[in-house]
Amino acid sequence: MTEFARLPNGGVLPLAQLPRLGADRFRAAVLEAVSKSGARLSALFACPDAAQAHLLIAVLALDDQGMLAVTSCAVEHEYAALTPDCPQAQGFEREIAELWGIRPLGHPWLKPLRFQPPRGVPAAAARPAIGLAPFFTITGEEIHEVAVGPVHAGVIEPGHFRFQCHGETVYHLENSLGYQHRGVERALVGGPDARTIHYMETLAGDTTIGHATSYSRICEALGRNRVPARGQALRGVAQELERLANHIGDLGALAGDVGFLPTMSYCGRIRGDVLNLTAILCGNRFGRGLVRPGGCGCDIKAADVERLLDRLEQVRRDTASAVQLLFESPTARARFDDTGTLSAETCRELGLVGVAARACGLARDVRRDFPYGIFQFAQLPVCTWESGDVFARAYVRWMEIQQSLIFVREQLAALPEGDVRRAPAAGTLAPERLAAALTEGWRGEICHVAITDASGRFACYKLVDPSFHNWFGLAFAMRGQQISDFPICNKSFNLSYCGHDL
Repeated sequence: MTEFARLPNGGVLPLAQLPRLGADRFRAAVLEAVSKSGARLSALFACPDAAQAHLLIAVLALDDQGMLAVTSCAVEHEYAALTPDCPQAQGFEREIAELWGIRPLGHPWLKPLRFQPPRGVPAAAARPAIGLAPFFTITGEEIHEVAVGPVHAGVIEPGHFRFQCHGETVYHLENSLGYQHRGVERALVGGPDARTIHYMETLAGDTTIGHATSYSRICEALGRNRVPARGQALRGVAQELERLANHIGDLGALAGDVGFLPTMSYCGRIRGDVLNLTAILCGNRFGRGLVRPGGCGCDIKAADVERLLDRLEQVRRDTASAVQLLFESPTARARFDDTGTLSAETCRELGLVGVAARACGLARDVRRDFPYGIFQFAQLPVCTWESGDVFARAYVRWMEIQQSLIFVREQLAALPEGDVRRAPAAGTLAPERLAAALTEGWRGEICHVAITDASGRFACYKLVDPSFHNWFGLAFAMRGQQISDFPICNKSFNLSYCGHDL
């Protein structure tokens, strides 16, 4: 892979060492890495380079080597699309066309991804009408179309779903998002500044720790700053508490979608208990204020550690009881089994990550494959299941809940002494560098890529939430299903609208 520069997770590359290939060679190199070497496309984006050109940058994850591979090419108005031979690229290339007006020739479906205005044009003057786009249609006198959203029942984020059905059977589902677009990536250019960490913590509100960790590791890499051992341990505890709260909540929501009310009620309450554990850790139930460049923004007292350990044991007992009720219910299992099935091959082709990938038997986990922070020293086993259906996605969550409980208990019982943060010096980010950091959020791989200018400020910042990869997986999981299966299929993925829309 001589066409790529290699760097570790959380590594830094001088821009002068970033390979710049011709467009044809760039395409061939990325496709070869994905098809023959098993690489995954963690990020593909464009940023301004010269007066008439943009730099197209690809960041590939080499799971078997624990390394990232980066390459680039200069493009002006068009290039040969990767998507026909690499479906993982479909969303990235739609975004590039939407943002920069660079056309990926041969892309099969260049509809807007987020309905955001092109870069360099005032948002008020050029923002397209959200949701107004051509949809794929199937013709036939017995085919009918069902449109759902963007306004949904209950408290839920907006998103539009278009089903092509024959009777109750779904032939095709198309997702249309963009209703939550806030322009975060644009706002990050010129940073970091006082607002930057708050953008990261609210990028996807249920993944505060995951995104704040990736951002902090970017700053630490560019600022040559090392996090104290106690800070690393507390970050790991917070990350797994975030996983616990969301996985427990998801199992309860899945139970609710099939009308199994005992587990729904119990897990809703237990999720709140875990959020309260995070509040003991840092004063905020979602972990805001905890993760900061250089370590943690607050410490924990010995008495609070004991409180956490006591309450964690209660969470363990209550969760085991509630989940056992769900999985021992024949009616609930009958709705989960063989519903929304994805094959490992489809999962691999689409580049799915996190729970969705592990439920298809793919052992993808950044904590093991690209270990960072405390996970370099205290690794968790990768939990997988083979069936790729709603049951698999639910059961992987249950296995991960059990492992996270063990991990949090062990880390709290053996917290290192010392400081929790080594605060970075102001204005010390290395100039003209590229830094990339992967974190295993509770949904899956989070990827942040930053490029600094000559003064050490962000010239470009790319954010990839795991939902960006996995929304397409939900569409495939619904093929051949009954339309009434959509709620539990959707919840079994539980993807973020705002995390996708940014």
